[in-house]
Amino acid sequence: MIRVLVVDDDPLVCAHLEAVFGFADDIEVVGEAYDGAAALESVLRHRPDVVLLDLRMPGIDGLAAIPRIRAVDPPPAIVALTTFDSDHHIVRALHAGASGFLLKTTPPRELIALVRVAADGHTVLSPTVSRRLIETAADRHVTRGETLARLAALTPRETDIVACLGGGMSNARIAARIHLSEGTVKNHISQILAKLHCTNRTQAGLLAQRAGLRPPRPAG
Repeated sequence: MIRVLVVDDDPLVCAHLEAVFGFADDIEVVGEAYDGAAALESVLRHRPDVVLLDLRMPGIDGLAAIPRIRAVDPPPAIVALTTFDSDHHIVRALHAGASGFLLKTTPPRELIALVRVAADGHTVLSPTVSRRLIETAADRHVTRGETLARLAALTPRETDIVACLGGGMSNARIAARIHLSEGTVKNHISQILAKLHCTNRTQAGLLAQRAGLRPPRPAG
């Protein structure tokens, strides 16, 4: 079962999401919280696999709660859930450590599918959030040259892998593309995150996008 915590200051939204996930045999809503402080307490109590976190809440909002939840060991996947899709909020949520960004208007069937993807460790974005929002989700005060200098710490193999992360590829796709096992790819990604001081693969992928890296072409 995929354990989901729903965090939103509107109880009706929480009830709606719980009803949606009631149609999925492999997803269980283990708790609800109505602000960022309660969200952290609920994460520690219920140990969810995925946290659906509203960004705008009174008191400690979602953006402030993300790094606190990420500090839990092991951390759950955090998916920002909101009614708006501005570049600014996507940037802040992803750089804070969120694994994805879904609009509350995401259709129920797609929402269920995307929560499964998030639980599997992959980045998720609502289909209505265009690819442009990822490609521009970079700190505009940092130049491409400075980003390339940061990526220079990586080996050629790690550079290929981080380029694949920038392309939104899963571990399985990366493994097939560069002819490694999924386990080896996972180990490489852990080393990449440490070298780049990134919280998750989404942040590393944003660096690759900013630097203009492209995944290597398939062999043959």
